[in-house]
Order: sequence, then C-alpha cells, then structure tokens
Amino acid sequence: MTAAQGPTHVALLRGINVGRAKRVAMADLRALLEGLGYGEVKSLLNSGNLVFSARAADERDHGARIEKAMAKELGLSARVLVLTAAELAAIVDRNPLAGPGRNPSCLHVTVARGPADLARLRVLARQEWAPDVLVVGRRAAYLWCPRGMMASTLAETMARGLGDGITTRNWATMSKLLVLVAGRPAAARA
Repeated sequence: MTAAQGPTHVALLRGINVGRAKRVAMADLRALLEGLGYGEVKSLLNSGNLVFSARAADERDHGARIEKAMAKELGLSARVLVLTAAELAAIVDRNPLAGPGRNPSCLHVTVARGPADLARLRVLARQEWAPDVLVVGRRAAYLWCPRGMMASTLAETMARGLGDGITTRNWATMSKLLVLVAGRPAAARA
C-alpha cells in the first residue's frame, strides 16, 4: 500500500508507555501507520504522539482504524483520539490559561473523544478545584495544576470519571506537536 498524501492529522494514543503498562516502540507504531497507508508518519516523544497525512478527512475513522490495527498487529489496546492539524492549532491558539509567567509544566490540555465527554468535563468545570483550574473549550479542556498532575484531585477525578474518553498532554508536548504539523515555533505558544 502506498503512503497517502493529504491533510495532516495528529493521533494521541492514550496511556502508551506510561509506567510499565502498554509498552510499544514508536518505530513499531510508525510502521503500523505506514502499513495502513498513512504518509509522512512521525512520532513525538515516546508516549504515543503521532503525526501523519491521510487522504480521508474523517478523523473518527482514523482513530478506530488505528485502534483495530494496534490490537491485531501489536496486541495493544489503547484509545486513539485523532485531531486534524486545524483542530490542533485551534486548541493551542484558544488556550485561555497560557500566558507569560505561567509555568508550562503545570499547564495541560485534555482532548475529549466527543461531545458527551466534553459535557462531563463542563460539569466538573463548574466545581471548585483550587488551586487547580479547569476551563473547557470547544474540543478540549485546559488544566492548570500548580502542584503537578500527580497531586491534583481534579486530574484524578477526570481520569476516574472519564476513563478512555479523554487523553491529556502537557503544554510543551502540544506546542511541539503544533510545530510538527504547522511548522510554527513552539516558543510563540508558551
């Protein structure tokens, strides 16, 4: 199968290479996507962030297709949330919590699988989580966790309540993914 040329997408694999669970080499994931006919496949870091081009524009089909192939070829079960390059750019550009003086290691973006998961995040956003902050946008939620994710009651509640309906990346990773898909400097987003 030849590699597709077309719109750029980002695949966010939930829970890959975190701790000892769901270990997989990024080279294996890149090869898997290339075998599915996706083109220009690149990985970022070792935690399930892939950029690829595809002819079809329906990202839901891409996620399900990648999930099925991972299970069949790699024996790996993980939710795959796919964004278009335009969606990723909008998520980064619309972050209401980013700005000067904010420590980017305390800033996180949670991408939701769909409208129902975003609605559940909106319910959480109406609650008090100080010192943590949660703001929900059109396609993602933005978290400010000044004590870190591991000490965040908000992050724990989100993970427990939404499970594989969400996946979270830190601000640095989202900025680096934007560089891969759009060639825009990450520093401009911090």
